[in-house]
Amino acid sequence: MSAFWGAGLGYRRSLGSAMAALPPGDASIDFIEVAPENWLHVGGAARRLFDAACERWPLACHGLSLSLGGHDPLDMSLLAEIRAFMARYGCSFFSEHLSYCGHNGRFYDLLPLAFTTENVRHTAARIRQTQDFLGQRIAIENTSYYLHAPYSEMDEVDFLNAVAREADCNIHLDVNNIYVNAVNHGHVAPRAFIDRVDLTRVVYLHIAGHDAENPRLLIDTHGEAVQDDVWDVYAYACARLPSHCPTLLERDFNLPPLPELLDEVARIRSIQQGAKSE
Repeated sequence: MSAFWGAGLGYRRSLGSAMAALPPGDASIDFIEVAPENWLHVGGAARRLFDAACERWPLACHGLSLSLGGHDPLDMSLLAEIRAFMARYGCSFFSEHLSYCGHNGRFYDLLPLAFTTENVRHTAARIRQTQDFLGQRIAIENTSYYLHAPYSEMDEVDFLNAVAREADCNIHLDVNNIYVNAVNHGHVAPRAFIDRVDLTRVVYLHIAGHDAENPRLLIDTHGEAVQDDVWDVYAYACARLPSHCPTLLERDFNLPPLPELLDEVARIRSIQQGAKSE
């Protein structure tokens, strides 16, 4: 279970000064999240602002580079740095993507896995190795993808459940990714995905915006406001999940002024509270 609650905001360097200026006792943000790889070797004023933010809000770590589904050896040096980073900031939550990002070198993208029994066993073994090294359970995130392997033996939600069960890990559910994949591929409708995912393992959620290239192609950019249809899927997920499940607003590009982001964080909290009262 996560050691934090409520509605959080992804911490970005360009937001550091504005977040630091929030008045003492401000309750608009419950926690923050970073990709630890982006902060391992950062110093100076940016690091001082980040350190101050971590004193103010609980920290969640969401990795980008472990390539859990890949075939290159796990990067144990990176894992050691992540473990030390988490210890430094008292962070007890770590999640990663159910994807791969390297093969004889590192790509700067999250690439999809074929949904096969072989990949279930392979990826779960690497997740168990990661958990053993970190000394804790991690959560795996369903990712957006744009190509579907024709030799897949199951659909995305069955693959996610199977990996989590085989690895005995938690699930980090990304609501926008569910919606984007449903529109792009049409394999599993968003509400059906939530109905079928192993909700007993879901401990954390993301919500984000996307770009519509056309009505049948959505791109998961994290560069726009959350769309109404995604908010509807999120409300459905909250109604099905335990009330403790924290949710993070992801915004990576085209960052608006902080008050606009805090409005979306407040909408997360409102939906969470509405789900509790039902």
